[in-house]
Amino acid sequence: MMAVVEPVAGCLACDLLVGVRPLPGGRLAEASGWVVEHSVGLLGLGTLVVKPVRHVVHVAELNGVESEALGPLLRRVAAAVTEVVQPEQVYVCLWSHADAVPGHVHFVVQPVVKAVMTQFDAFGPALQMAMFREGAVPDEN
Repeated sequence: MMAVVEPVAGCLACDLLVGVRPLPGGRLAEASGWVVEHSVGLLGLGTLVVKPVRHVVHVAELNGVESEALGPLLRRVAAAVTEVVQPEQVYVCLWSHADAVPGHVHFVVQPVVKAVMTQFDAFGPALQMAMFREGAVPDEN
């Protein structure tokens, strides 16, 4: 059962967590103060977000339970994405800025296939930036 959430007004991650904004695909998993959700951003189908239930803006603010659960959870999520998508690589990176202000910490777990690298003629952070520039949001269906 998910811990009681005290959302922060204007925080997209909190709004998605408590149902203020729609979350296509819904929540996939919950574990030790963390949730796994589909990404609502521009990083392609199969991209997931791992974020703390609490509104945490710095990794240093994680409590002991959250810290101990993070590594194993990221490994399990990356393994699941690898099994389903069979990508060239799975990027796991921290995102926590909105308009240059620290925001709700969330780790992006993004499967990257060769076709996407070819489409954007990029890889790594340059690929993610190219995907953001294009602005194509995956179909919600």
